[in-house]
Amino acid sequence: MIARIKITDAAKAVIDTLTAKHGELMFHQSGGCCDGSSPMCFPKGELMINETDI
Repeated sequence: MIARIKITDAAKAVIDTLTAKHGELMFHQSGGCCDGSSPMCFPKGELMINETDI
């Protein structure tokens, strides 16, 4: 099995802090260019996704 997501202990600590403050989170990274290519974090449901998102 190939790991699709890897996380450091420091990143896990940040995610745990954000989850405690904002609830469930979702992460999005575009396959395109420019600002959308940067990984982004949103409270669950804040970013509208469609059937082309994985």
